[in-house]
Amino acid sequence: YVCAHWHEPDSGIWEVRDASRHFVYSKVMCWVALDRGIRAAQHLHLEADLPRWCRVRDQIRADVLTHGYHTTTGAFTQSYGDTTLDASTLLLPLVGFIPPDDPRMRSTVERIMEQLTDENGFVFRYLAEDGLSGSEGTFTICTFWLVDNLAMQGRVAEARSLFERLLTYGGRLGLFSEEIDSHDGGAMGNYPQAFTHIAFINSAINLQKATWRLNERSTEPIMAAITIKLQE
Repeated sequence: YVCAHWHEPDSGIWEVRDASRHFVYSKVMCWVALDRGIRAAQHLHLEADLPRWCRVRDQIRADVLTHGYHTTTGAFTQSYGDTTLDASTLLLPLVGFIPPDDPRMRSTVERIMEQLTDENGFVFRYLAEDGLSGSEGTFTICTFWLVDNLAMQGRVAEARSLFERLLTYGGRLGLFSEEIDSHDGGAMGNYPQAFTHIAFINSAINLQKATWRLNERSTEPIMAAITIKLQE
């Protein structure tokens, strides 16, 4: 199915209400589907059309690298031919699509930090018209994705600082909301949000790995924090 339909436009991860587009995130997820399918077939000796899957997987990656990175903006953008920044592009190195230290990914992180964050460094999912009324806060899961990128790039002190700031927004019950109001710090959106907690755990693990690699300092504070959250 992916081989037959990956080239079609869609509504993206955020389900925008305007016209269908070629969203970078959607293309990358098609790449992920084939990449993991190939690995599973090889590892488990399953019957599969591996030559076709490998060919289309490589085709998708080349397509995204050609059309998904806006050279003038200096970032992977929300969709092909667009300049809109989108926090979902922070997932590219997390799923193995591109190395975290690739210059294109480094510049994407910089543009997001410059243009898609509030004064706390928390990340909006995007700042563009989407066909919906009203405003929204920063997305907690997206901010954890930024923590992951900073950690994987070796910027451990920055990643740790952002991670620890996020921990203070866990609420009295130690639970995270979907969004954080950038004006008063209040919880917004779904509460509690399961995806946010998955991202929280992943960021703690990525920070631990990055700290081990750099041997900067003990990882006990991070693991103590995640242990407390899980116990609560």
